Amino acid sequence: MPKTKFKLKTLPASEADETDKCNGLQQVAVVAQDDQSDIVVEDKMELKRELGLFGGISFIVGCIVGSGIFVSPKGVLDGTGSVGLSLVVWAGSGLISLLGSLCYCELGTMIPKSGAEYSYLRDAFGDYLGFLYVWVAIILMRPSSLAIMSLTFGTYFSTLFEICGPPELPAKLAAIACLLTIMLLNCYSTKLSARLQVITTVAKVAALLVIIIGGLYRIGMGHTEVLSTGFDESTTEPSTIALSFYDALWAYDGWNNLNYVTEELKNPATNLPRANILSVIIVIAIYCLTNIGYLTAMTKSELLASNAVAVLWGERVLMAAAIIMPLSVMVSTLGSTNATAFSGGRSTFAAARDGNLPEVLCFIHVKQFTPLTSMIFTLLIAMIFVLLGDISSLIDFFSFAAWVFYGLTFASVLFFRWKRPNDPRPYRVPIVIPIVMVLISIYLVIAPIIQDPRIEFLYATIFIIGGTVFYVPFVHFKLQLPFFDHVTTFLQLIFEVVPPSKYVD
Repeated sequence: MPKTKFKLKTLPASEADETDKCNGLQQVAVVAQDDQSDIVVEDKMELKRELGLFGGISFIVGCIVGSGIFVSPKGVLDGTGSVGLSLVVWAGSGLISLLGSLCYCELGTMIPKSGAEYSYLRDAFGDYLGFLYVWVAIILMRPSSLAIMSLTFGTYFSTLFEICGPPELPAKLAAIACLLTIMLLNCYSTKLSARLQVITTVAKVAALLVIIIGGLYRIGMGHTEVLSTGFDESTTEPSTIALSFYDALWAYDGWNNLNYVTEELKNPATNLPRANILSVIIVIAIYCLTNIGYLTAMTKSELLASNAVAVLWGERVLMAAAIIMPLSVMVSTLGSTNATAFSGGRSTFAAARDGNLPEVLCFIHVKQFTPLTSMIFTLLIAMIFVLLGDISSLIDFFSFAAWVFYGLTFASVLFFRWKRPNDPRPYRVPIVIPIVMVLISIYLVIAPIIQDPRIEFLYATIFIIGGTVFYVPFVHFKLQLPFFDHVTTFLQLIFEVVPPSKYVD
């Protein structure tokens, strides 16, 4: 039998896939070639491990800190009833995120694949649950996140103008304009999208530093009247407390994002747990100090009446320079929307390429080399959510679905301990932590339904069940309806898109 040789083959620019040429990448493949044949077969392509500890911390903090801290304080205070309990919920949500990240550390070092929940659920429970997560993430979670962020942009935009009557319509129109701008930007140029991200990150950090430093200054000046009320008027209703956790946990969402790029992290066994722990601790400090800063400048009733707490804070503290706050928040949320749209569009692209969604959603524009159809698909769903919902209902909608799958992912830690006890685990979380996280996930999903059933929870359940209806015929049995080809051809002509290259020649 002839001996097979393996070697690295670096493709010249003329042979490289056009999509990767556009992004400045050079394809490197591991190829096999036997002694009696000229046939070259692709074996695998690997990601480079270039992300270190500091890069990992920056990545997670950047993913977590976004629009949530500018809109969630109202929902948290409304659900808790008191200043003291609201700060406990903010710190407790950070602790939940920290414990969750520790569970993900074990999974990420045991299964060193990118993809996070998709990879872990698929390995633990099979293709069906892996697909169901992809379905809910792409059809529900990503678009609802985009809708919340763009509505935050719209809410702060509407504060710049004196508008008679309710500000919902101008806020929604501004949110739609935000989504259209992001869609055009991402469809036109990946480089421009990346440059926007740098600018918006600076604005986000600057806005929070102004609030934190201003709050500490006001405490030094003796403005502690609201903070001194402590736990007065605290609620004891489990359902409302659960909903307040929804608001705070929305602001912390992103704590698991480093697990999506595990294959690009240097020394993941060490750097993954360190980066997760340090980044969440940093965000807990930022969020608690920001909330304290808010409460040094306004009463509880004023905060609850305001849809744009940072604007009210700016009017009280910065006075003539108050316009800095809405502008900073708008730029910040524009950046969060841009980052989520960028990753969301590419998640849709990858899912379609793997056969989990219609093939046309992985097609690439022939001139701009961007995943045009997947971007349009994701942002159109987000626009529907903007028109039909508001920030509070969308947070409940998102959080309910998210914690169903977070709970299943925590359960996979216990499943692997039972079924694969001898697999190497460079990082091993104490067994009590995944047990506690499963129980917390059950509480966050069940408590609001039992005591305060809302239509958002029904819609989220329908979306999840809808994944099963789609999976059985179209993914499991690979059913192809006759009109699919006609629709695909029509969309190709309209949007000037073509299928991506799947193989290295």
